Amino acid sequence: MRKILFGVIITLIILFTFKYCGDKKQETLLLKESSTLIQEQILNVGKLVVTEGHFSEVFTYKNSKDVFGDLLTAEKKALVVVNAEVTIAYDLSKIEYDIDEVNKTLTITNIPKEELKVHPDLEYYDVQADYLNPFEAKDYNSINTTVKDVLKNKIESSDLKSNAKNRLISELSKFYILTNSLGWTLKYNETPILKREALDTLKL
Repeated sequence: MRKILFGVIITLIILFTFKYCGDKKQETLLLKESSTLIQEQILNVGKLVVTEGHFSEVFTYKNSKDVFGDLLTAEKKALVVVNAEVTIAYDLSKIEYDIDEVNKTLTITNIPKEELKVHPDLEYYDVQADYLNPFEAKDYNSINTTVKDVLKNKIESSDLKSNAKNRLISELSKFYILTNSLGWTLKYNETPILKREALDTLKL
C-alpha cells in the first residue's frame, strides 16, 4: 500500500513539474512573441512624418552706399516676390527605445527633433541699381538669408508646428494601443503613459 501511495505521489510531482515547466515555456514564448510584435510595430512606424505648408511674401530690398564721403549716395533696390514650400519632418527611424521583456515595458528614450526645411522661390522685379553700387552676389545671398529668417519666424507663429506635432503624436499612439492591448506598459523616459491623452502633454 505504501509503495502504491509513494508511486502516486511521485507521479503527481512529475506531472506538476512538467505542467509548471510547460507554463513557464509558454509564458516565455508569449513574451518573445510580444516583444517581436512591438519591434515590428516600431519598424513600421519608423518612417518620415512630414507636414507641408506654403507661404507667399513680398519684400522690398533697399541698399544705399555713400560715395566720396557724404558727397554722393548710390542706391539700389528691388521688389522680391517669394513663394516658399516649407516642410517639418520627424524621422522616426531614429527613435531610440528599450524593450524590457521581464517587466513588460516599452520605454521610448529619445524622439528625434523636428527637421525644418524652407525652399524659397524668389522672383525679382523692378531691380534698380546705380553704376557705383551694382547688384552683387552678396546682395542676393543677403536677401535669401533674410527671407528664410522671416519665414522661420512666420512658421513659429503659424499652426504648422502644432500640426506636425499632432501627426507625431498620432504615430506614437500606435505604440500605446499595441502595448496596452498586450498588457505591457509604455513609458517615455521615466514617465509611464497610462492613457492615450498623456501623449499630448509630452515635452518633445
